[in-house]
Amino acid sequence: METKIFNPQQENNAIAEAAEILRRGGLVGIPTETVYGLGADGLNEDAVRRIFEAKGRPQDNPLILHVPSADWLERYCQRVPPAAYALAEKFWPGPLTMILPRRECVPLRTTGGLDTVGVRCPDHAVTLRIIEAAGVPVAAPSGNTSGRPSPTTAAHMIEDMSGKIDAIVDGGSCQVGVESTIIDLTTTPPRLLRPGGLPLEALEEVLGEVAVDKAVRTRLAEGEKPRAPGMKYRHYAPKAPVTVVTGSPQRSAAYILGRVQSGDGVICFDEFAALFGGCTVQRLGGASDKAAQAQRVFDALRAFDETNVGRIYAQCPDEAGLGLAVSNRLKKAAGFCVEDAGCGPIFGLTGGTGAGKTSALRALERLGGCIIDADALYHEMLRGENAMKRAILAAFGDVFLPDGTLDRQKLGNVVFRNPEAMAQLNAIVYAHLVPEAARRAEGHELVGFDAINLIESGMASLCCRTVGVIAPAEVRVKRIMARDGIDEGYARMRIAAQRADDYYYQNCTDVLENNEATPQDFEEKALAFFARLIKEETNHE
Repeated sequence: METKIFNPQQENNAIAEAAEILRRGGLVGIPTETVYGLGADGLNEDAVRRIFEAKGRPQDNPLILHVPSADWLERYCQRVPPAAYALAEKFWPGPLTMILPRRECVPLRTTGGLDTVGVRCPDHAVTLRIIEAAGVPVAAPSGNTSGRPSPTTAAHMIEDMSGKIDAIVDGGSCQVGVESTIIDLTTTPPRLLRPGGLPLEALEEVLGEVAVDKAVRTRLAEGEKPRAPGMKYRHYAPKAPVTVVTGSPQRSAAYILGRVQSGDGVICFDEFAALFGGCTVQRLGGASDKAAQAQRVFDALRAFDETNVGRIYAQCPDEAGLGLAVSNRLKKAAGFCVEDAGCGPIFGLTGGTGAGKTSALRALERLGGCIIDADALYHEMLRGENAMKRAILAAFGDVFLPDGTLDRQKLGNVVFRNPEAMAQLNAIVYAHLVPEAARRAEGHELVGFDAINLIESGMASLCCRTVGVIAPAEVRVKRIMARDGIDEGYARMRIAAQRADDYYYQNCTDVLENNEATPQDFEEKALAFFARLIKEETNHE
C-alpha cells in the first residue's frame, strides 16, 4: 500500500482528502497536541479492525474516540454526568480523555469489549478540522507499532506505518509529548486510569477527590481487563531493556553512574549528562522541568533504536505534576523494572588547607554521615589493579614503582610541566574516581564527599548541596604551621597557591566560615550548620 503524506500548510485539499479517507473506512495518521494518532471511523468495525492489525495491537486494548467538541458527547455516550461537562469546559480542547457509558452505536470492537468508551477533544486545529469534515468520531490510538515508543512527529509515524495505512497528515511536532490523561467518570470517586498531559492536580481542582488506579504505578495482574489504553501491556519500549531508577535526582544519577558500562544507554536529566562519558546519552530536560521531560521522553526512548546499546538506564522524575505521566511511561517502557536509589542527602565539601574541613567532616559524621575522602580513594585505587591505573599506564608509561605504588616524582615530572598532560591525567582520574565514589555512597542515607576538586571533577553534580569551608588566611597559616611542622614562609606560599574565598562563594551552594577559636568550637558550629541543611533537604523532599 502506498501511504500518502499530506501537508495542510502547503496543500489546500489536504483536510478534505484526509476526511474522505476516514469516511470510506481508511486509516489516517493524525497529529494531536500529545502524540500522533492512528485514526479511523470509530463507528466502522471494519476500519477499527484495521487499526488493530496495522499496530499489532491486542484486541482487548480499548480505543479513544476523538470528537471536535463537547456537543458530540451525547451522540456516543449515555448518562453523561455534569462533571464531564465541567471538565470539558475547563480542559477541552486538551489532553484529557473521559471514560463514560457507551451508546449502542459505538462497537464493542472499539471499546475493547467494554460497555464504556473513552472520549476526548484534541487540541490541534488540523485534526479538529479533519474530524468535523469527516462527520464521524475518530478512533485513534497512538500511531506506533504496538509496544514501541509513541510517535511525536510525522517522521516517527512514517517510520512505523508507511505502507500499512492510507495516509499521514504532517501537522508538525507534538507540543505535549505524552498521551492524554484518562479519567473514569463511571466510578465514585472518579479514577485516574492513565496519567498524561493534564496533571492529576488539575483534575482534583475540578473533581475534588480522585482515586489513582494501581495500574498507574504497577503492572496489571494477569487476567485483569484494561479499562483504558495503556493499562495492561508493556508500552513505549525500545529494543534494548530499560531499567528505571527512582529517587532524588542526585541519588539516581549516582546510582546509575555506579553501574553503567561503556556502551550502555542513559536517559538522564540535563544536569547530569556530562557524567556519562562513553555512554550513549539522551537528555530528558532539567530535573525540575516536567514539561520538557514530557515532550522528550518518547523521543529519548525511540532514539535508542538507532543505536546498538545493550541496556538503558533512565532517571525517573518525582510524581508531582507531569512527573506522574513521565514516570508512568518510563516504567512501562521498562516493564516495571524499577530500582530505587533513595532520597538521602549527599553533601559535597571542599576548601583550602587549614580552613577546618576536617572538623566539619567530623560534625557530619556525628550526624550519621558516611564520609568519602576523594584523595584517600584516589590513592587506594592507585594501589590496586583497576581501570584507572591501566589508563594512567597507557597514557604516561610506567610511572609506578616495582611494588605497584605510584612514583609521584616520575609522574609529576611529566604533568606539572605540561598543562595538557595535567588535563589528561585529571580527565582519567575524574572518569574513574567519581563513579567509584558514587558506588561507595550506596546504602548510606547521609553522605559527605570530601574533595579538593569537587567542582572540577563533576562530583558536585551528585550533591544536593556543595559546601565551601573557608577561614581567614592568618588563621590558616598558624594552623598548618602547627599541624605540618612547617615554617611561616612555606605556609604562606601553600595558601597563596590555593583558591581565594571568592571561588567558593561563586561555585558552592553554601559557605561555612570558620572564625572559631578552637577546632572543637568550629565542629559544634558545623554540627548546627549541617543539621539545618539536612532539615531543609528533608522538608524539600
